[in-house]
Amino acid sequence: MFVILAVCRVVGGLSRKLGQPQVVGEMIAGVFMGPSLLGFLFPALQAHLFPPESLKVLYVGAQLGVGLYMFLVGAEFDISTFMSRARSATTVSMAGMFTPMMLGAVLALGLMKFPGLFSPNATRYEAMLFLGAAMAITAFPMLARIIYERGLTGTPLGTLALAAGAIGDAGAWCVLAIVLASFGAGPSVAIKAIGGGITYAVLVLTLGRKLLLRLGAAVEKAGGLTPSTLAITLMLFSLAAFVTDSIGIHAVFGGFLLGIAMPRGFFSRELQKQLEPFCVVFLLPMFFTFSGLKTQLNMVNNLGMLGIAFAILAVSCLGKGGACWAAARWHGEDNRTALAIGALMNSRGLMELIIINIGLEKGVIQPALFSIMVLMAVVTTLMATPLFEWVYGRHARKMAAVEVASVRA
Repeated sequence: MFVILAVCRVVGGLSRKLGQPQVVGEMIAGVFMGPSLLGFLFPALQAHLFPPESLKVLYVGAQLGVGLYMFLVGAEFDISTFMSRARSATTVSMAGMFTPMMLGAVLALGLMKFPGLFSPNATRYEAMLFLGAAMAITAFPMLARIIYERGLTGTPLGTLALAAGAIGDAGAWCVLAIVLASFGAGPSVAIKAIGGGITYAVLVLTLGRKLLLRLGAAVEKAGGLTPSTLAITLMLFSLAAFVTDSIGIHAVFGGFLLGIAMPRGFFSRELQKQLEPFCVVFLLPMFFTFSGLKTQLNMVNNLGMLGIAFAILAVSCLGKGGACWAAARWHGEDNRTALAIGALMNSRGLMELIIINIGLEKGVIQPALFSIMVLMAVVTTLMATPLFEWVYGRHARKMAAVEVASVRA
């Protein structure tokens, strides 16, 4: 853990100096500590730092970290922002979801001819759905962070991008849930997962939300999140993760939906204040490291694999960024704003890592395709901030400076 935290902080700090969010550097740091770099240059040291028996502990910490992070993302999700631009955001998100999903499904048909990418047990239908969902995902937490760091919170662009990202990710997660449900022991598994997932979501977002208001009122009355209310919150999070995991859907679904149902205002702010620093600084790097230890970029070592990696990157960028740009233009946004939306929505980030880790864990994909998808996630995430600055950020600041000068004059 000392090495994990040190490497993540150093690489994350360097990424911030280069204009990238901290989490981008931590994603790259995870790959650095795996067989792609440290294991390639110093295999004995890498094996000593991460012996096989330590991976079980790292896996538990990684799952706890990503589950708790998605719970906090849900608790921070602004429903009013979502509703204020729901119509235009739906258009952008549907285009940004269905276009890369369709392209990814078609690409999966071709990739199934190559051995070592998809599991031999994966059907054509499952491969198409999984790759389509993986192509359609947006790095919603990172999208929110970029918008916050660039001072776009509450602006038409920021609101539209956040709302579109939320709708699109919800759709992609639903498709992934269908894949996970079908990739099991017969139709009973699919019925249990899909039916149980729908039942859980309805109960949590209706009855659960009303009951949780009492928890919010207790926190406001006490003037803060007491140890007892924090314990109750973490108990509910653990139960939510357990329920969705036990019905055949990944634990992150339970945490995220519970987070959306949590009371807003003072309670959510106190929750973020107490849980987010430990989760983001200590637990989440375990997830990036665990993903990096399974990433073997040396598998992309011939023209065929390089061609596949380039095809996946091209399809993901054109399908997601291009479709979101076209939809925004069609809905009346100016070209520069539409390009900015496309640049932001194209980022995959942590959400992509979650999906492909689930796919590898459940046996839908194999390490070679996993490594290629990690590479795609890192590249599209690295592209987001500089591309946004190039097409929108610098021009927006220039226009703001001109307006200030004209007012002074």
